[in-house]
Amino acid sequence: MQIGSVIREFRQQKGMSQGDIEKRTGLLRCYLSRVENGHTVPSLDTLAKIADAMDIPVAQFFSDGQIARDLSAPRMSDEELRFMGQIRRYSMNLTDNDRKLLLAMVKKFASTSAR
Repeated sequence: MQIGSVIREFRQQKGMSQGDIEKRTGLLRCYLSRVENGHTVPSLDTLAKIADAMDIPVAQFFSDGQIARDLSAPRMSDEELRFMGQIRRYSMNLTDNDRKLLLAMVKKFASTSAR
């Protein structure tokens, strides 16, 4: 098992960048890159920090069945992942009413652009 590639897959599924993980954990982006590329093996404490930053249990990194199900989901392009990450960051400060309004606007844009 390549723990770094598993971490990368979960990070990308969450629409997060290495910088997002860096901000939440204090781990340097270059260290995260080394982990994801298999040059460094993180300690269990470090894995726990990374998992916490992604709001997943650390055991998720070792669950082959769940990983296979998650990875079979349709993939987004890098551009789509960055866009979703931006939406996530900006929406964190919105009220529930503002989120509902934003979602309604996105649905409206999507329905009119499909025509």
